[in-house]
Amino acid sequence: MTSKDAPTQPQSQPINLSTLPIPQLTSIKNQLTQELQHLTNSFTQLRTAQAKFRDCIKSIRDGIEKGAKTQGAAKPILVPLTPSLYVPGTLASTETVLVDIGTGFYVEKTPPAARQFYTAKVEELGKNLKDLETIVQGKQGNLTVVEDGMFESILRGKGYAGADESWDSVTAEDD
Repeated sequence: MTSKDAPTQPQSQPINLSTLPIPQLTSIKNQLTQELQHLTNSFTQLRTAQAKFRDCIKSIRDGIEKGAKTQGAAKPILVPLTPSLYVPGTLASTETVLVDIGTGFYVEKTPPAARQFYTAKVEELGKNLKDLETIVQGKQGNLTVVEDGMFESILRGKGYAGADESWDSVTAEDD
């Protein structure tokens, strides 16, 4: 496919906020606030998943690998049935573990391979968190610009001194 055949992406055009009426600025502000709330929730969920994967690494390292060296295969453990309900059990084998790879699928792996799997997941989530943080900061900046635009429009509409034409040069990118 040549560059001539490639579909073109629409370019983001700056919006002159001083030309928008206050109801439209309010609508943009509400949309940005909702997007920020959604992105913040996603950030929290990614952090929680990352913490769970770190717990898996710790459990493999402390419970399986260290336990195999000290007590052999009949190590007593607590098996979680729910987040707050455990039953006693014994570890039959420390040679392999079942790893939840998502959507209810489990794969048998050696403890070092399982630890490597979860370490890769933690690193991937770390990269996603950094990308998401950049997006959140950009949206927060856009929200601040829109809020400032609303404030300036209100001042100009009521004829307050100090609300000059300097606002006309400020624009925000439509993400």
